[in-house]
Amino acid sequence: MGAKAVEFDPFSRDFFDDPYDTYAHLRDHAPCFYSEQYDFYALSRFDDVVAAHRDFQTFTSTHGQTYEDLSTGQPLETRSIISMDPPEHTRYRTLVSRSFTPRSIGSYEALVRDIIGGYLDPLMGRRQFDVLEEFAAPFPVEIISTILGVPAEDRQQIRRWTNALLHREEGSATGDQVAADAGMAQGLYLFQLAQKKRAAPADDLLTALIGAEVEAADGSTAHLDDAEIAGFGTLLAAAGSETVTKLVGNAVVLFHRHPDQWAKVLDDPSAIPNAVEEILRYWAPSQYQGRFSMADSEWHGVAIPKGKPVFLITGAANRDPRRYDDPDRFDITREPGLAVGLGHGLHVCLGAALARLESRVAIEEIARRWPAFEVNEEGLRRVQMSNVAGYSSVPLTVS
Repeated sequence: MGAKAVEFDPFSRDFFDDPYDTYAHLRDHAPCFYSEQYDFYALSRFDDVVAAHRDFQTFTSTHGQTYEDLSTGQPLETRSIISMDPPEHTRYRTLVSRSFTPRSIGSYEALVRDIIGGYLDPLMGRRQFDVLEEFAAPFPVEIISTILGVPAEDRQQIRRWTNALLHREEGSATGDQVAADAGMAQGLYLFQLAQKKRAAPADDLLTALIGAEVEAADGSTAHLDDAEIAGFGTLLAAAGSETVTKLVGNAVVLFHRHPDQWAKVLDDPSAIPNAVEEILRYWAPSQYQGRFSMADSEWHGVAIPKGKPVFLITGAANRDPRRYDDPDRFDITREPGLAVGLGHGLHVCLGAALARLESRVAIEEIARRWPAFEVNEEGLRRVQMSNVAGYSSVPLTVS
């Protein structure tokens, strides 16, 4: 396929079903791709994606991450850490990351295992069930919402709002009114919850954010207001649920298609953490991250002008043969290297350690209960979402 035949449409059904042939053509023939249809640029080679992630002066996050935000050409007005650059980003990330240190994450393992078991145990005794709909979809939001301090009766509503907010119709680069309404409803709910936590503090992350101090540019200190806390809550709830949901669904399908790799898990559960890394590399839940160019730059003879949306395609970088030997081979014993499956640089996923913990425990518990299973391939269904890729339905038959 020649360079003129290369096309990358991140809003097409083909992209969500299987983008990897397209990625190979991009890397080889159009490593700096320009979309005439949408007026964006895209980088697909590993070294280029990593370099762009690290260069926030050229590729800013302040204009958003989705095409609909980036295409306006204007900075976002919302106060969210994911849309900040240093020095503001540094101050806010330091604040929130205190709740996501290795020690903090380690303390959540009992909670994670308990919630996961609570969803898996009722499936025991059944020969058929949908591991995505009945397990991988509901449990991650239960965990992150519990940590945030969302009341039990509202936790799955957070998931429904997130799904509606991120959903895109085939061929559409922007969300519809349903998505807009879901975003407003979720933001309002978390704003009101922050107000309640301020009036009645509890032992949870939202309360911790209320009491935290942020260092301002002039050296003074300030507290987060309820709108900022709601913004953090919205980001953590969405990222903390969708990433793990897709990762666990991907894991089940990959192990079904690669029984030799599943046999390694069953033989040695200590292989699971490395298996999680390989799943993230092979089928990353987040296939690309959006940025906005703040200065002219040139990549492989193609100029990216100032003022354009740019996609950093980590899903393509993860399969770059310039970085990985035999990159299209799924191998859970692959030597781990620099990981970009959960982003890279300033905006590497804040909850990456929690996502890895949840995924590890989920695979452990599935292996313990159902060492033998088969996926009904005809029943597989994929999502169509902004910046998120994976399954919405994974029907299983277990023995």
